[in-house]
Amino acid sequence: MIDHHVRGTATEISLNADGHTLHGTLTLPPGPGPHPAVLCLPGSGRVDRDSNAGRVRMDLGGPLAHSLAAAGIASLRYDRRGVGASPGDWRQAGFLDNRADAAAALTALRQRPEIRSEAVGVVGHSEGAVHALWLGAHERPAAVVLLAGYARSGKEALLWQASRVAGTLPRPVRPLTPLLGRIGSRQLAALEATTTDVARVGGMKVNARWWREQLAYDPREDLPGITAPVLAITGDKDLQVDPDDLDVVASLVPGADVRRVPGLTHLLRRDSRAPALTSYRRLLREPVDPGLLTEVAYWLAQRLSTR
Repeated sequence: MIDHHVRGTATEISLNADGHTLHGTLTLPPGPGPHPAVLCLPGSGRVDRDSNAGRVRMDLGGPLAHSLAAAGIASLRYDRRGVGASPGDWRQAGFLDNRADAAAALTALRQRPEIRSEAVGVVGHSEGAVHALWLGAHERPAAVVLLAGYARSGKEALLWQASRVAGTLPRPVRPLTPLLGRIGSRQLAALEATTTDVARVGGMKVNARWWREQLAYDPREDLPGITAPVLAITGDKDLQVDPDDLDVVASLVPGADVRRVPGLTHLLRRDSRAPALTSYRRLLREPVDPGLLTEVAYWLAQRLSTR
């Protein structure tokens, strides 16, 4: 059982990632160490250690760290380059830079005296899940949790997302879907043709290198290389990741524990209504689904506490 009245001790730390300083929070459970631990990786965009991007507040990091501490597991979460307390320009950081930073953070966590180096897992949400599975194949964490992670090329994932979102548009707008599709196709081609870190596409300044690298990467290349226990969770109301990708994970990672959660959205909140982007503002007023956090913490405790 997990005692949710237990609270961990949070400490501000910094780590070096290829010459870049990243600031984050190390949360330790009560009691003497060393402890099993988890590296927490957020989704895409200008997100901080708590998966927040300005006024768009996912608020995942703190509740996840609390649930892990209640299960006796330490955790590390950090601000991305150019976000929160971490210096730099987030638009200049590529998808592969984010991956390299995650690998550096995993190494730093393993080296902490408060942590059992052989019992360190990784949890990722959305883009973070894709980096988590790469770490699973190349850096050998003790356990891997994929929350709303896709299992197809980034370009295929984006096209699925666009078509899924288009189907949820209000009825008066739906006749415009073919036009919006053509506009999207032109902008996607323009993104793939860029050569700089940052570029203007469709009149907007975007992190072009991140997009090129993300569109090109295919997780199916690395999923078979994961030997650690894997838990993959996606909601059946996810608009950004195809829940059927869980079947791909199951086919490529023998023994993977895949769970398709009824009512769960990409925001890790449950919704009784039909899925739609217009619901996101309403959903973000609610906390991350506490049952999901307990489920993840319990699964990790079973795998990490015995190592």
